[in-house]
Amino acid sequence: MMPPPLLQLPDEAAYRQHFVGTCCRGGIETHDGIRVFFRQHQFDHAFYESTNRDGAKDAFSWVRAERMDWIGATLTDPAAIRYQGWVARTRSYDPARRVDLLYEDFVVVLAMGLNRAGALRANFITCFQADNSVAKIRTSPLWTREACLNALR
Repeated sequence: MMPPPLLQLPDEAAYRQHFVGTCCRGGIETHDGIRVFFRQHQFDHAFYESTNRDGAKDAFSWVRAERMDWIGATLTDPAAIRYQGWVARTRSYDPARRVDLLYEDFVVVLAMGLNRAGALRANFITCFQADNSVAKIRTSPLWTREACLNALR
């Protein structure tokens, strides 16, 4: 399956504006009917990376930004593979964290929760090209709605 074309914008400000318009105000829903919420401040976490691998995100990532339109495409495609997310603090997989993988090694990470009516909702956490960690991600337990709901209730 071919990914959407890379997004070619002139500068970081244009990518930020595209993120706000497309994701934060765009209203993305997963293929299985889960509303995904995006916060403007997530732009810095998702589209910056650490040049020293020390956790301090200090450099704008053109590689991530060019794949911004892959977020919605990945979340809305039923062919994406969904894994449980790893939580480093607890050193365990969390069925309420979802990692969607569809194009190349590009992943989208969501934190799942319940809305007031008790239905699943998702908060966008980040996205990245998982070239160094995709093998580990592919060995993670698969995400299921049932396990997620059981963890949240």
